[in-house]
Amino acid sequence: MRPGYIVTVVALIALGAVAQVAKPKGSIMKDVDKVLVLDPSPGNPRNSEGDFVQLRDGTILFAYTRFTGSASDYGAADIVGRYSQDGGKTWSKEDTMIVPNEGAVNTMSVSMLRLQSGRIALFYLVKESHGSCKPYLRLSTDEAKTWSDRIACIDVPGYFVVNNDRLVQLNTGRLLFPTAQHPVVDGKIQGRGTALCYFSDDEGLTWRASDTRLEAPADSRSGLQEPGVVELADASLMMLSRTDQGCQYRSFSKDAGVTWSPAEPSDLLSPVSPATFERIPKTRDLLIAWNNHDGIADELRGKRTPFTLAISTDEGKTWEHVRNIEDDPNGWYCYTAMEFVGDHVLLGHCAGDRRTGGLNTTQIVRIAIDALYK
Repeated sequence: MRPGYIVTVVALIALGAVAQVAKPKGSIMKDVDKVLVLDPSPGNPRNSEGDFVQLRDGTILFAYTRFTGSASDYGAADIVGRYSQDGGKTWSKEDTMIVPNEGAVNTMSVSMLRLQSGRIALFYLVKESHGSCKPYLRLSTDEAKTWSDRIACIDVPGYFVVNNDRLVQLNTGRLLFPTAQHPVVDGKIQGRGTALCYFSDDEGLTWRASDTRLEAPADSRSGLQEPGVVELADASLMMLSRTDQGCQYRSFSKDAGVTWSPAEPSDLLSPVSPATFERIPKTRDLLIAWNNHDGIADELRGKRTPFTLAISTDEGKTWEHVRNIEDDPNGWYCYTAMEFVGDHVLLGHCAGDRRTGGLNTTQIVRIAIDALYK
């Protein structure tokens, strides 16, 4: 970060001049429908980190983290849901409780996944303290009406971060999630994150850690954080992790997540902010959502703006059709859930204002898949 950068931004805010900051470069995609905005309210200071699942009757469930304590990552929070009966065009007006707070601190960062067996997996973090955070899994056999007892996915103490929409099932049936473990000193997390995966070959009943732990370069203060994984056409896996190195770091596995290549910089320039990437069922290409900092103005470096989409037709080697969905200089766009519904994609993501709370508002946008290629 440039010396004096924070002072400069604070001064601009004080003068009411932040609105004059140049917008990020790149065209804005126009064919974007904003279908749901979940703003904070009294007693509900933050709504963030969600995921989708499609039910057999065509209903779409969007589950997200509703904070009822403070708006910080350590505020009390539950997982609640909204429903759509029309492919994501409109949504229910009231929350339905999915998982009441199970932790001494909170319950957050949900992933949902239709498994090959037909069951629905509900995967989430339970935070017990500033030094304890671990994922749990529940399963439903009745289309998300009821859930099984929870299963612990990591059986050792520690602070493990797993973003929303991170649970994947490989073609072989293996369940896998990437995580960043953070060292705990005197009961609080301190120091660099290291990335690894956990996987299960019995649909979540038992879990094993990968043999490889991935490290960021020695000069990185934050390490590797908030990793995500996608299965490539040749059955190898690609992982992207957020870093403080100015880009997403990349690693590959050729043995279904057991071992990984050393983390290396990618050409996906970004602030310290995660990326979400999945395969488009209709075209078999990859779609990524991230904060594209290629050519970003100096005053926006380190900020989670713009909110950008791109397509890869060569399994993540290169990216094209790069378009911004949002480019507000004060916007804070991150923690994206991605769901393909017919000829459209739904994106559920944080979309707050960094001056008043960047993670406080979550919204859902709906985009025609064909528009991604224009």
